[in-house]
Amino acid sequence: MDSATVLALAREQGFRCYALSLDYGQRHRSELHAARQVASALGAARHEIIRLDLSQFGGSALTDHTLAVPMAGAQIGIPLTYVPARNTVMLALAMSWAETLDAQNIFYGANAVDYSGYPDCRPEYVAAFERMANLATRAAVEGRPTQIHAPIIALSKGDIIRTGLRLGVDFAMTVSCYQADDAGRACGRCDACRIRAQGFIDAGVPDSTRYQQPYGI
Repeated sequence: MDSATVLALAREQGFRCYALSLDYGQRHRSELHAARQVASALGAARHEIIRLDLSQFGGSALTDHTLAVPMAGAQIGIPLTYVPARNTVMLALAMSWAETLDAQNIFYGANAVDYSGYPDCRPEYVAAFERMANLATRAAVEGRPTQIHAPIIALSKGDIIRTGLRLGVDFAMTVSCYQADDAGRACGRCDACRIRAQGFIDAGVPDSTRYQQPYGI
């Protein structure tokens, strides 16, 4: 949902978009199949999926099947669904690809309003990564600095949905659920599903999510 909206925003601003997904050993591949569909529907010039299996390290309910996906709603502190350093790894890969493309703009779907306690979704993290990128790349040293855009970082989930709909995003194509089935249908019970469902309520629009069963049962 967030990434699709960010891709649509980048396209609206006139950027030629190259989309990147990471197959990091997550519980299901449905989000990767959805990413391909979304990238195509929103006119990405190219979409790459990089395999980097973080499940070898574990430490997250999304990569370690011995850990249960949280179902109790938002809790205080960093949740068990945090994947250690995942977003830093993804941004580093995006930075590498951007440099080969001679691209100076990276769009990142971080959100600090509805975020579930993830430290790598904070504005200060985005600013710090941008500073690092401009120390670490030849492009920046030679006068072509990188800018990290996080256009939805201060939006509520309802605002993200309204923005995406304005830009033609079909949210039925997107997958947010931590334990979606092979068809991409959401469980309706995990924290990601709860946040997403509340976003549709707040936006005042019908929930287009495909559920395995009616939400809330």
